[in-house]
Amino acid sequence: MSSTIPEANLDLPLSPANTSTFVFSSESVSEGHPDKVCDFIADSILDAYLSEDPRARVACEVLCKGDTVVLGGEISSTAKMNHEGVVREAIRQIGYTDKGSDFNDENVRVLQLISTQSSDIALGVDTATNAHKEQGAGDQGIMFGFACKETPELMPLPISLAHRLTKGLAEDRRAGKFSWICPDAKSQVSVLYEGTSPVAVTDVLVSTQHAANIGQEEITSYVRKELAPRALGRWFNREIRFHVNPTGSFVLGGPAADCGVTGRKIIADTYGGAAHHGGGAFSGKDPSKVDRSAAYFCRYVARQIVELGLAAKAEIQVAYAIGVAEPVSVKVETFGTGDFREAGEFVRTFDFRPAAIIERLRLLQPIYRQTTNYGHFGKRDLPWEN
Repeated sequence: MSSTIPEANLDLPLSPANTSTFVFSSESVSEGHPDKVCDFIADSILDAYLSEDPRARVACEVLCKGDTVVLGGEISSTAKMNHEGVVREAIRQIGYTDKGSDFNDENVRVLQLISTQSSDIALGVDTATNAHKEQGAGDQGIMFGFACKETPELMPLPISLAHRLTKGLAEDRRAGKFSWICPDAKSQVSVLYEGTSPVAVTDVLVSTQHAANIGQEEITSYVRKELAPRALGRWFNREIRFHVNPTGSFVLGGPAADCGVTGRKIIADTYGGAAHHGGGAFSGKDPSKVDRSAAYFCRYVARQIVELGLAAKAEIQVAYAIGVAEPVSVKVETFGTGDFREAGEFVRTFDFRPAAIIERLRLLQPIYRQTTNYGHFGKRDLPWEN
């Protein structure tokens, strides 16, 4: 690993088009970020339904602002659910329990705008009514999966390190080691690349909500001396430029200060911008929605390409038509790091039909709250990561 870092990012090329040296940045947000609060509530509702009815069809959207949580979407299930109870427990687990704040587990009001799934959609998705008598895709769209050798978990290094920072903040908050840390936070990590290899971290940005009685110097010292060395591990070096709470204060945070909505952190949820994204969000959707299940399966296949040594970097794209089981297209990219033809032949051995994906990855289990925070990929206990 190189310890030589340019003095300013403006000295570096803006892209790798004309040179092999560049800086790439990715961001992460904590579980207390307003958008992630909404994602966690949505996935908590999904898991609650799947626990009682594995065949539930759930498309739950959430908005949080001030003292209000709005649930919207479509749910069809035999289960009877106390949505309000699930919402309050999710907020409690995140850590918004301060009764002095507008947004807390006991005092929020929950507005419910939930209907059943459209019969037109069910017509093509359900096996019994599908024209080909098999489960069709829950929507049209394109999904991507990616894997690379930059980290042991086969994830791009910038997003992996950014997640470690925000997760580290949450761990220190929950452990009570630093009582001034509050739930809302963001991180951003910039990594210097030479060719395709990461060589050094250049910049770290951490913005963490904090109690009013803590000073900027103490927060900065904590990030530099406690959080960053632990989270960055061997990538920590003394030449990193730190930017800690750049506005100077972050006392007001969470949904009490900022509106949150499901599905607004899709890049942080995936590969931090290092790979393509089809545009579909994950949280609150049951696996009949290929936005979620097919993206997980593409990651599963991309991982195997890299693990088998067919390429050092792989990206899979799949496309579907609503109500049709067989994908419209499947594309493989190895970025010049392997034999893309051999990789393509390998990918053709996989069954990308929605029912096959659900069965292979065991996606009817209530596992989705585990995915919500700090990325849907790179966690060893998830079936598409095994």
